[in-house]
Amino acid sequence: MGFKTFASVIMPVYNAGNRVCTALKSLREQDYPDLEVIIINDCSTDNSLSKIEEYVPVLEARGIHVKVISHTQNQGVAAARNTGLDHATGEFVYYVDADDRIEPDTIGLLVGKALSENADIVGCNWFLTFEKNERRMNQPSFTDPKEAIQKMLNGSMRWNLWLFMARRSLYVKHQIRFIPGMNMGEDLMVMVKLFVHATKVVFLNKSQYHYGQSNTQSLTKIYSNAHIHEVVENVKEVERCISKSGLADQLGDCIDFLKLNIKLPLLISDEVEQYQRWLIWFPEVNDRVMDNDALPLRTRFIQWLTVKRQFWAVKLYYRVVIKFVYGRLYK
Repeated sequence: MGFKTFASVIMPVYNAGNRVCTALKSLREQDYPDLEVIIINDCSTDNSLSKIEEYVPVLEARGIHVKVISHTQNQGVAAARNTGLDHATGEFVYYVDADDRIEPDTIGLLVGKALSENADIVGCNWFLTFEKNERRMNQPSFTDPKEAIQKMLNGSMRWNLWLFMARRSLYVKHQIRFIPGMNMGEDLMVMVKLFVHATKVVFLNKSQYHYGQSNTQSLTKIYSNAHIHEVVENVKEVERCISKSGLADQLGDCIDFLKLNIKLPLLISDEVEQYQRWLIWFPEVNDRVMDNDALPLRTRFIQWLTVKRQFWAVKLYYRVVIKFVYGRLYK
């Protein structure tokens, strides 16, 4: 096909021995030949490394450049991604998680879109994949960096790293890295920084990524105090980045909405303790629960019920709508 632009795919791995081959197989099947795959084994205690080493020759037989780096201590996904960035040489950077997969034309389409439109970042759609079925999930389109940031912060667009391919020069020129040890909300922080510094961004209206979740994972979200601390640190960094960028006045409301959105998973539970955590996490924005028109009314209403301490109603919503209806829908 005559490709000449190198793309780097970063894959952190930790105890994913029973799943990593699915992700590696989807990389082997890529129709884009100029590909570098960087696998970071974050001190796995299972057979992840042996599975990776078995698959390296299969990737190399396809002409894919493979780098396997093993941490001597478990450092978390943020540090693992930093290791990947430190070893990347491609013009573009993309991420694949060890328990997911991508469509065979993913890298080629994203690189092609970036080159044809001289874009710094290309976004795409995805599939939410369960054990027995999957559902296409659509991102909203965006035409400029500010619109993309606004939609990420107000909750109408996801910020997962695997939904975007970005030029590596953005990471290099602006020294963009993950905060080591801060492994929750790290993708939000990095994607906001990339968009802040991007000039041209585009959206590809095709579903390319298969994000795998079990039914139990998707229907209950439990945040520990450590998780909350990690998210807070990454949100602080987002605020600092936006403040320095000169967009603070235009995105002020969106920062408040971000704080509400990022703690919303605490309400995807039937544990009153989680609802109480929601109340004291970013309490300064609780009075704005009904202000974000980008969210469905039912979502804002559940937050309003939490503010009013109507925990019985929040629990009822979880059990009837989330667990029963969605649980059956996504079996």
